[in-house]
Amino acid sequence: MSRRQRNRLLDVALHGAGLTATLLGLVVLAVLLFDIFSDGFGRISWDFLTSFPSRRAENAGIYAALLGTVWVITLTALLAVPIGVAAAIYLEEYGGRGRWSRVVEINITNLAGVPSVIYGLLGLGLFVRTLALGRSVIAGAATLALVALPVVILSSREALRAVSPALREASYALGATKWQTIWHQVLPVAFPGILTGLILALSRTIGETAPLITMGALTYVPFAPDGIWSAFTVVPIQVFNWVSRPQEAFLANAAAGIIVLLALLLVMNGFAAWLRDRYQQ
Repeated sequence: MSRRQRNRLLDVALHGAGLTATLLGLVVLAVLLFDIFSDGFGRISWDFLTSFPSRRAENAGIYAALLGTVWVITLTALLAVPIGVAAAIYLEEYGGRGRWSRVVEINITNLAGVPSVIYGLLGLGLFVRTLALGRSVIAGAATLALVALPVVILSSREALRAVSPALREASYALGATKWQTIWHQVLPVAFPGILTGLILALSRTIGETAPLITMGALTYVPFAPDGIWSAFTVVPIQVFNWVSRPQEAFLANAAAGIIVLLALLLVMNGFAAWLRDRYQQ
């Protein structure tokens, strides 16, 4: 058997293994979603969405956690996107290819793989204690912004790198400065790719539980946050609280909470995808 035939057989085998793994993953996901919807869909109601947590499963709602999630994710995006895009612009357009830029890029790539509980410890030490922000919404959002920043920076750099050099050169030829070229030419073209990175980053942070519990988010909140200094909880923490209870009725509440979180994630990603497609057109 020639080397070309062996390589072709190897490619076929790898393709078949990848297809099998994908189908297996889809089957597992379908079974998991069916189990969640069968347990929790009947619990979804307007009272469930507008009620506060309770010691009685039939009276418990997700309003405080849902509003806390909206507050935290919105502030996380407001913190992570400007800082992440600015860092990506500096590294890609001004940083050059020197040793310092390579060191920073390697460290950012490594930060993307750090366990999220480490960010929770950093948020506890930096935001809660050193900056005296307390266990508030802004402290939780800043902690999740640290989780999202590596993904935003890396994806934004790839989006900026994908912009054709001819566009920059044409802008320079017409007399534009470097910043004018970046602001008026490069960023509008790279914006759909930046939004893709934002979707990936927020999709990760919206389901995080460990960093928020580590920095001191509450597990039982009978009130809704009314500002950035309020105490808070989020839907994943509320689901964790319900799952840890021995009563079986709380498992239905946990499944319903997962459905609500999935719906919120789909709405958020759908809006971001709509913006991305609009800017691509």
